[in-house]
Amino acid sequence: MPEQKQQKQINIELSEEMAEGIYSNLAMITHSTSEFIIDFIKIMPGVPKAKVKSRIILTPQHAKRLLRALQDNVGKYESMHGTIKEPTPGEVLPPINFGGPTAQA
Repeated sequence: MPEQKQQKQINIELSEEMAEGIYSNLAMITHSTSEFIIDFIKIMPGVPKAKVKSRIILTPQHAKRLLRALQDNVGKYESMHGTIKEPTPGEVLPPINFGGPTAQA
């Protein structure tokens, strides 16, 4: 009888605070020979300073797995909702505007 591999189950815990998530509208990625670093940043319109809200450090192997998982999920999203529009090279993106009142001094 061939030996069957047992699937190991991992219990993943998600606290209420972590489940809320952190909003990010900018990501910066750097790497060395041994790791990839992704900084998730929230930048606000008209504010010259932005804060890193979260930093993820990955091995190159995990970075490649993340890339594949994102590609797979974007493909599934686009098959359900249509192609995600990207700006063409040189196209100016509209300023970030959240529709609230503009600040005045």
